[in-house]
Amino acid sequence: MSHNTITSTDFKFPGQTGVYKGKVRDVYAVADNLLVMIASDRLSAFDVVMPKGIPYKGQILNQIATKMMKDTEDLVPNWLEATPDPNVAIGEKCEPFKVEMVIRGYLAGHAAREYKSGKRMLCGVSMPEGMKENDKFPEPIITPATKAEHGLHDEDISREDILSKGIVSAEDYSILEDYTRKLFQRGTELAEERGLILVDTKYEFGKTDSGKIVLIDEIHTPDSSRYFYKSGYEERQVRGEAQKQLSKEFVRQWLISNGFQGLEGQVLPEMSDEYIETVSDRYIELYENITGEKFVKADVSNISKRIEANVLAYLQAR
Repeated sequence: MSHNTITSTDFKFPGQTGVYKGKVRDVYAVADNLLVMIASDRLSAFDVVMPKGIPYKGQILNQIATKMMKDTEDLVPNWLEATPDPNVAIGEKCEPFKVEMVIRGYLAGHAAREYKSGKRMLCGVSMPEGMKENDKFPEPIITPATKAEHGLHDEDISREDILSKGIVSAEDYSILEDYTRKLFQRGTELAEERGLILVDTKYEFGKTDSGKIVLIDEIHTPDSSRYFYKSGYEERQVRGEAQKQLSKEFVRQWLISNGFQGLEGQVLPEMSDEYIETVSDRYIELYENITGEKFVKADVSNISKRIEANVLAYLQAR
């Protein structure tokens, strides 16, 4: 079974001044102040990019993120200008802040692993005693991470360290915190309408040339967020059962069960075409659950050509 996916790009857009390739997205700088962000079908887990692409994953992430940006633009300004292709977002060039604003409503994932190891402080924020995995925090906690240079793990950092090291000014950081809480509140409400719980997520921000702080990158996608199904949540907690999740966590669990956590000397397990098909199906399920809309598969006969034609048409008409 052959899968048509886009795992690498090499475009030469008119007026192109540079390109940055992230774990999942390739970002092309065009003219003075425009970014063309292409969501590939690459899958990353434990900061490692898997060798095979996941069909429709880029389209899914891009369309969830752009929908969520539109659903929150009344609260927080964002960088987005247009989405001329299912895999593409175009917007204003910004100087990204070197921190990711992680916010957690529940003790899950990394926070739960730290808690289990006996820690009660995460990024300078205390976590109450007596919690069990997937319990709700009394109040959502912000646990920032430094944005890693290429190939390195993002690292936890406290608000105090961010300010004392001058990574972000105190004035800007209070805006980032305010925006993060507002976005998480709205994301929680949007999830609730869909019968979901927004467990934790991360937001990234940048500053425009005019000095305005805006939301960038992705928002409320299954790659940047963890969701639980609301139905049965309480019962599962009482019985001490694992929660039913809507996130990339299922891929991480599969890797862990196959002896891989991104540690040195570990070998990446082979993903069969059948397994890749199931991952693609899960991402489509995520899309439909998170947005409440039916997923419409884009034409994937020649993804690169399609993207190039759509971006060029947009740039010419702009």
